[in-house]
Amino acid sequence: MAILQHHPLDVLSRGVEAIYSLEELKTKLSTGRPLRVKLGLDPTAPDIHLGHTVQLRKMRQFQDLGHKAILIIGDYTAKIGDPSGRDTTRPILDDKAIAANAQTYLDQAGKILDSSPGKLELRRNSEWLAKLTFADVLRLTGLVTVQQMLHRENFKLRMQSNTEIMVSEFMYPLMQGYDSIAIEADVELGGTDQTFNCLIAREMMGKVGLPRQVVVINPILVGLDGREKMSKSKGNYVGVLDKPDEMFGKIMSIPDELMPNYFQLLTDLPPERIASLLDQNTTHPRQAKDILGRVIVEELHNPDAANAASAEFRRRFSEGQLPTDMESRPVSSSPIGILKLICEVGFAPSNSEARRLVEQGGVSLGEQKITDPAAMVAITGDMVLKVGKRRVCKVTAAR
Repeated sequence: MAILQHHPLDVLSRGVEAIYSLEELKTKLSTGRPLRVKLGLDPTAPDIHLGHTVQLRKMRQFQDLGHKAILIIGDYTAKIGDPSGRDTTRPILDDKAIAANAQTYLDQAGKILDSSPGKLELRRNSEWLAKLTFADVLRLTGLVTVQQMLHRENFKLRMQSNTEIMVSEFMYPLMQGYDSIAIEADVELGGTDQTFNCLIAREMMGKVGLPRQVVVINPILVGLDGREKMSKSKGNYVGVLDKPDEMFGKIMSIPDELMPNYFQLLTDLPPERIASLLDQNTTHPRQAKDILGRVIVEELHNPDAANAASAEFRRRFSEGQLPTDMESRPVSSSPIGILKLICEVGFAPSNSEARRLVEQGGVSLGEQKITDPAAMVAITGDMVLKVGKRRVCKVTAAR
């Protein structure tokens, strides 16, 4: 990631939603010492997506300016689950799932962050949260009022709808706040859905006599559907571990109106270059999207992969040809239900998602379009399965 050739504050404030407060950030930067910049990730799923990289890229900008990234894997907070933006209580993960997810997060975050010695400190919040006594926890609860907790929007909505709020969910902001105290954070990064938690941490630090952290809030990345935030559960995501062709194809599918958001939050292109790319009088949207896709794939893979993905996309979709490297995947039986087939080859995570794809008319097997979710299909030899615009493979019945 190349740091922009501008004043540090211009770099750090690019694309952000809010800074609490800008004057305090200026003061901290003026000390000349490396700041401790905190980002916490709860390993509640095995993979991260481009939505997560918005925070990671902002953290990398701090690193490139000489500051230290403190990446906290929330292996302890994941036991409760962050209630931010939710109208129901999160399910509790077991230790094995948390540990497995945590390792994948560390591996994937390394695609964005500078992991050089002195630039990155990796921590798990079980290091300090697991050692707290009940008396310690009671002291923490004395730093935040019930009124502050009930001011949180999703808690207010749940009270109005008579939906339960677990006391453990009140503890989550305290745990996140204690993370900041434990590492003595100078700056915390978060999305707009994290504003409450980050500001609570800021107040807690002041009450225990520490300098209050500056909070840098970044926008939430909108998913591929152009409506909701990027989320694996909603199927509107681009995974950090997606293959180059798949990653590029997903970027090419975004609605045109998302391009300003994606260019701003996912690239380091100068503002004047972005403005030129978004001006339809100088750049066709398809060409702008091609550049966006190549920039993102290059950062997460390499330049050769980005160029190859662009060329493959043009070959497949402009010329209507099948992929040159189409995979062949065996299926368990023939005949087989179309929903089961889609799930077996990995094109949908569940029967309900597979059903949605069929009902939208985006599924074909061989030369036949499949529109009935209850259809049983026979696999004879190698047959081409297409699901949507980007997912295609050969299927063959297991011998």
